[in-house]
Amino acid sequence: MQESVQTVSDLIGMYALNIALSIVIFVVGKWIVGKLTDVSVRLLEKSKKVDDTLIKFLRNIIYYTLLVIVVLTALKQLGIDTTSFFAILGAAGLAIGLALKDSLGNFASGVMIVVFRPFKVGDFITAAGSSGTVEEISIFNTILKTGDNQKLIIPNGSITSGTIINVNANDTRRVDLVVGIGYDDDIKKAKEILETILKSHDKVLLDKGITVAVSELANSSVNFVVRAWVNTPDYWAVKFDLTEAVKTTFDKEGISIPYPQTDVHVYKHKV
Repeated sequence: MQESVQTVSDLIGMYALNIALSIVIFVVGKWIVGKLTDVSVRLLEKSKKVDDTLIKFLRNIIYYTLLVIVVLTALKQLGIDTTSFFAILGAAGLAIGLALKDSLGNFASGVMIVVFRPFKVGDFITAAGSSGTVEEISIFNTILKTGDNQKLIIPNGSITSGTIINVNANDTRRVDLVVGIGYDDDIKKAKEILETILKSHDKVLLDKGITVAVSELANSSVNFVVRAWVNTPDYWAVKFDLTEAVKTTFDKEGISIPYPQTDVHVYKHKV
């Protein structure tokens, strides 16, 4: 009887010790995980080559991966078979994956955006049929702000499955205009006027060259292509300025800009 009591006492003591060790492993392990994660984040921030969005994503991956290892170690100390735990986790993961197929697709697309960086916060992009300035890139969706201050929330899967146009990807852009003049107007004079307009604008990058050339003999006009390079932030301002300058200068110099007209002829029939 005394031996039986002693055996029970030993078992209780052993389980109590295992529970205490498991708690210690979890608490200490979680503290170490936090420290290791903070160190990793600081190293990434010091490199100055990693985007902030990627740093936040990697922080979560590092933290929860290490935390899972700590939890499994604590469970093993309790005598729980972690092999069966992995099997249950795998089955649960499969069921969750099937239920959240679209969300996981957006998650995978978010990872691709963060890693390959086709655009960054502050860029003006066109994606999934929408255009706007990127305000936030999260794992599941990207938030854009339109020119009229609307907020667009686009699933990342929709973005990566189509064409992405990043307007701010390069430092310079080319302004393209098509200007038509009448067939009775002086082509040489019109060309000189257009070249003067381009050369006189202080934001046109003349070192990259300008183009003024006849591109088409249309039905009612002789069309010029007018091209000039500008810094990307100046694109719209220069395009608006050039368009206005062409109209006002042509009016002053007597160069016509054809536009569609309809002639109506009225005939009177005697009854």
